[in-house]
Amino acid sequence: MSILEIKKGQNHIAKIESQSFVDGEGVRCSVYVSGCPFQCEKCYNVKAQNFKYGASFQEEMIKEILGNCAPSYIAGLSILGGEPFCNLTITLKLAHTFRQRFGHSKTLWIWTGFLYEYLKNQTDERKELLNLTDVLVDGMFIHHLYRPNLPYKGSLNQRVINVRDSLQQNHLIEYVS
Repeated sequence: MSILEIKKGQNHIAKIESQSFVDGEGVRCSVYVSGCPFQCEKCYNVKAQNFKYGASFQEEMIKEILGNCAPSYIAGLSILGGEPFCNLTITLKLAHTFRQRFGHSKTLWIWTGFLYEYLKNQTDERKELLNLTDVLVDGMFIHHLYRPNLPYKGSLNQRVINVRDSLQQNHLIEYVS
């Protein structure tokens, strides 16, 4: 099976952080899904590459996550991994529920090894998840391009993309905080 065929994952969550100060702009709730086929060398989250790492996803987790996002000082939700676009059973449901509850009053950030150009040209659940996203950090982590203190990304090849504006204007627009 190729990376492109993995979409549903194994339904596991590696970790839920109720308050994160590093996974996007502002204080955020961060959800780490389990399973990543990219297997980036020297990945900072090697344990989460395993599709069965962590806890089996339960519906009650959505209530917990939305509760974590509710306080006014929480800027939004960040979904990381593992690979969010290979765990669509969890991430798409979570993104839809987040939007239903908060609309665009809070932001949704997603980190992925896939490139924006690939995701925007899909016609399936991957495009649906991209359409719900405000900011996408795309591209695999490449260790020899690692630089400390890059805002929101780990290596120079990765991009921080304003998805809503990029889709509306039909060209890539980098996110500026």
